[in-house]
Amino acid sequence: MKNIQTNNILRPAFTIIEILVSVVIISFAILYVLQIYTTNKKQIIYISERNKRSLEDSLYLTRNILKHHKETKNADDILIKYFRIKELDSREILKKNERSIYIPEEIYIFPPPDTAGPTAIVNEIKLKGKHSSIYWHFKITRF
Repeated sequence: MKNIQTNNILRPAFTIIEILVSVVIISFAILYVLQIYTTNKKQIIYISERNKRSLEDSLYLTRNILKHHKETKNADDILIKYFRIKELDSREILKKNERSIYIPEEIYIFPPPDTAGPTAIVNEIKLKGKHSSIYWHFKITRF
């Protein structure tokens, strides 16, 4: 039998330091992606809650909203003049939806002197509470 000699050929391989450095780099990349994900998730939750609150705010934006300055009302109090809601479950949901209403002074808009144009009254409507909102009520008084 022939005696086979094996040559000890050194194969290139990663050293332990190179492996540790790559693990650290990958860890930082994963942490960065997770941070972006949690930030985006918080923003998405805030936006969806804000949109839901905007839909609820539309219950308050009736013609008589300007009469409720510095009052805290629930949606049932506002809508009872317009709708006869007989279902107790629906009324309870409306009663739980409560907002503080604040309406600053009216803003009068006049055309420039010696110019014909519309005159208007503008009211700012602030609905305070969680996810406070500001809406505007415009009324053209003269055209």
